[in-house]
Amino acid sequence: MSELLTLTQDGLFSPQADAHIDPVRPVEKAIITHGHADHARAGHGAVLATRQTLDIMAIRYGENFCGQAQPIDYGEVLKVGSVDVSLHPAGHVLGSAQVLLRAGGQRTVVSGDYKRQDDPTCGPFELVPCDTFVTEATFALPVFRHPPAKQEIAKLLDSVKLFPEQTHLVGAYALGKAQRVLGELRASGYEKTIYLHGALEKLTAYYSSQDIDLGPLEAVGDRGKELAGEIVLCPPGQLNDRWARRFGDPICAMASGWMRVRARARQRGAELPLIISDHADWDDLCRTILETGAHQIWVTHGAEEALVHWCEQKGLSARPLNLIGYDDGEEAAE
Repeated sequence: MSELLTLTQDGLFSPQADAHIDPVRPVEKAIITHGHADHARAGHGAVLATRQTLDIMAIRYGENFCGQAQPIDYGEVLKVGSVDVSLHPAGHVLGSAQVLLRAGGQRTVVSGDYKRQDDPTCGPFELVPCDTFVTEATFALPVFRHPPAKQEIAKLLDSVKLFPEQTHLVGAYALGKAQRVLGELRASGYEKTIYLHGALEKLTAYYSSQDIDLGPLEAVGDRGKELAGEIVLCPPGQLNDRWARRFGDPICAMASGWMRVRARARQRGAELPLIISDHADWDDLCRTILETGAHQIWVTHGAEEALVHWCEQKGLSARPLNLIGYDDGEEAAE
């Protein structure tokens, strides 16, 4: 067991800091890793997080989402109880952080959700050496090896060229995924206006306010067939909804790590599955565990048993947390 971290019915808890990390219910003191709904809930007494995560929570839940919000910069050290707490980039979405707890010579890192791939819309993952590492396991099976995002974006752009008479609808989650798709399209040289479903507008506007260049954007509004040949981003649920019919016969794409699984692509109505994930794949999960130097690994929300088994084969002490209240990562926010 870690001396700095334990499990309660509300989730991970640091007794020495008297604070929970990403609790599943409202608590007195919460440290939040990022703004996705299964990690960031409203109603806490006090919340410690990066400024961007606090802003995102305010956008999603309203300005009074907690009793007291305290921002902390990456790398800044704050004494919470008897624990030194600092946040470090997780590379997951804008503002996402790993939580480093230090006391009594022990170092425990709660990674939240993280990825190692480059992302033009958030800072890169920072490796934090530690004794105990709490890792996600969303894609913790060897079948999940994510291709470079630019390769998947090239598939989308090739389809736009091949079928200029059709609108391309891209299903993408409102926080992180939609903005990453926009950023990757711009990085690939796509300069035309991209159109957004109303549900994506507020968070995308926030990203733009953070000096992230997403290029020319417009709301879809009442438009439909006149957007033939254009790229339109929408929440994944809209791909199979009546809303999509306004575009005539659109080509439906979906951006998610789950698009590696054909059944998931069919379920989402994705003719053009784009394997673009904001989580670490199998290789990056395993690599990160080893690179932290941690001798104790806690595994949460995902294919926990598979990653625990791999750790044990490497001679590491590992345990599944079996936490209830966390969804399958990429679909949690909607």
